[in-house]
Amino acid sequence: MSTLTVPRQDQRRTPRRPFRIGRPGTIGRIVILLVAAALTLGPVMWTLSTSLRTPSESFNLPPQFLPLNPDLTSYFQVFEQINMVALVVNSALVTLMIAVGQMGTAALAGYAFARLKFTGKNMMFSIVLATMMVPVQVTIVPVFMLIRGMGLSDTLLALILPAIPTAFGTFLMRQYFLGLPNDFAEAASIDGASPWRTFVSIYAPLAVPGMAIVGILAFNFHWNEFFRPLILTISEQNYTLPLGLVTLQGNLGTGSISVVLAGVILSMLPALVVFIFGQRALREGLTAGASK
Repeated sequence: MSTLTVPRQDQRRTPRRPFRIGRPGTIGRIVILLVAAALTLGPVMWTLSTSLRTPSESFNLPPQFLPLNPDLTSYFQVFEQINMVALVVNSALVTLMIAVGQMGTAALAGYAFARLKFTGKNMMFSIVLATMMVPVQVTIVPVFMLIRGMGLSDTLLALILPAIPTAFGTFLMRQYFLGLPNDFAEAASIDGASPWRTFVSIYAPLAVPGMAIVGILAFNFHWNEFFRPLILTISEQNYTLPLGLVTLQGNLGTGSISVVLAGVILSMLPALVVFIFGQRALREGLTAGASK
C-alpha cells in the first residue's frame, strides 16, 4: 500500500529572492536609507569635527568638515572648567534610579491593567494615557510646590521621585502583558496562587524584555533632561550633566564653541554605551509582541 507523503512546512515556503542592487525599487530604498543616515549622523559628525578644532578654525569660511590639525585640547579644557566627574555621578545616579523605578512601576501597573479585573479600570487607564498629552512645563509648578512641601528642594530626590511614575511605560507594559498567554494565569489560579504570586513567579520573568525597553528609553531620556533639573536644583553640587555643560558657554556665550561641543561628545558616550549593550534587549522586546 502506498503512503501519502505530506510536504513539510518549510518545503512549501516560497524561497526568498536574493537581495540584488539592480532589482527595481532597491536603488530607491538604498538612497532613502543613505539620506536618512546622513540626516541622523551628519550633526553628530559635525559636532565631533568641531570639537577637534581650535576656536579660530571653528568659524572659517567656507567651513571645512574635517579639521586641518586635530587637537584634543578642548577635551582637557572641559575637565578644567567643570567638575565632570561629579556631574557624571549625579546624572548616573538620577537616571539609574529613575530607570529602575519606572521598570518596576510600569510592570506593576501594566499587569494590573492587563490581567486584573476591578471597577473603573478602563477609565483609570484612559486617565493615565491622557497624562501623556500634558507637557512637563504645565505640571512643573505644582511639582515644585510638592517637592518644597516635602523638604526635598535642591536635592537629587527632587529629580527622581516625580519621574518614577510613567504613563508611556504603563501603556507599553500593558500591551506586552496582553500579548502573553492566559493559560499561565489560569493554571496558577487552579494551583491556588494569588495574583501577586502569579505576577512574581510567572509573568514578571516573561516581561523582562519589555521592562528592558522601559529602562533603556528612560535612561536615554533622563540622561539628557535639562528642564526639570534647571527648575528643581540650585546648588552646583546637585547639577546634572546637561546643566554643567551649559556653564561651558561662559558669560553671555563667550566660551569656546570647541570646548562646548567637546563636552557634548563626552556626555553622549554613556548613553551610547547603554544603547550598544542594550540594543539586543530593545530589539527583542519590540518584536516579542509580534512573535507571541
